[in-house]
Order: sequence, then structure tokens, then C-alpha cells
Amino acid sequence: MIVEGKVLKFGDKIDTDIIIPARYLKYTDPQYLAQHAMEPLDPEFYKKASAGVILVAGKVFGMGSSREQAAIALKAAGVRAIIAESFARIFYRNAINNGLPAIVLPGVSQVINEGDYVKVNVETGEIVVNNQKVYKGRGITGMPLKILESGGLLDYLKKVSVQNQGGN
Repeated sequence: MIVEGKVLKFGDKIDTDIIIPARYLKYTDPQYLAQHAMEPLDPEFYKKASAGVILVAGKVFGMGSSREQAAIALKAAGVRAIIAESFARIFYRNAINNGLPAIVLPGVSQVINEGDYVKVNVETGEIVVNNQKVYKGRGITGMPLKILESGGLLDYLKKVSVQNQGGN
């Protein structure tokens, strides 16, 4: 699974209240949530991300509450993957379960810049920056990769259910 795009960069400790502020949690439409993603840090995020981007961030991306809407909002906004120095565990699981690749690359904040173009091999963790430099992040394999390739946990479960019933 390969994803690519231009980089939008953020710092350390981006919490889920920054990713999607609590006042929007009463809404369930992913596109509505996307319009407010990262709003406290960058009110223009939705416009910037709509072309398809890769987020690069520092340590503990997704810390805070366990709101699943954070991953949903980023994916619906156009984020194709997140590369961070580390992730909060629940956000990481929510990202995978919603079909949003999350790659760990210690030191990423020092080597990838806003506006760089990156190509990510989700399975191997190989990250190519501007068709020049190559870095090795932690790839995603096994069941989490199958979930990502299916588009998320619900789509994966539907696929497995059909297979178990003798379908394709």
C-alpha cells in the first residue's frame, strides 16, 4: 500500500481536542467534521488538506480523549497518512480502524519539512522525501495492514463476512 502527497507539518502533543474540537462532536457527518479539523491551529487546514496530504508531526500525536472523530475528521479532510515521532495508543488504533495509515518515524520532525513531497510504503515503512532521501519508519503489517487495505475495520469485517459465507 503506497500513499503519497505534500506535507503539512505540526509539532509535538497535538491532542484530539485540537484535531477536532469538542463542540463539533455532536455531528456525525465526516465531511462536516473535516471542515473543522485542526481548526485551532490552522483554520485553513481543510482547504490545504483537500488535495490529499501527508501529516508530519512530533511526539504523542493524538493524545487526549479517545474520540474516534479525530481520525475520521482527518481522513475526510484529505489526509492520506500521518507520520509522527510517536502516537497516543488509542488514536493510533482509531486511525487504523478508520483506514488512516499512521507511521512511526523517530526524528521525523528534523528531517521532513512543510511542503516536502513524500511517498510512503505503509507495509515496509519506507518514506521517500522529494524523490531523494529515504527514511525507514515502522511499517504496518498483519491484521492492521489488512484493515487499512480494506479502508477501515467495518469494511474489513464486511469483506471477511462475505468470504466466510462463500462469496468473493
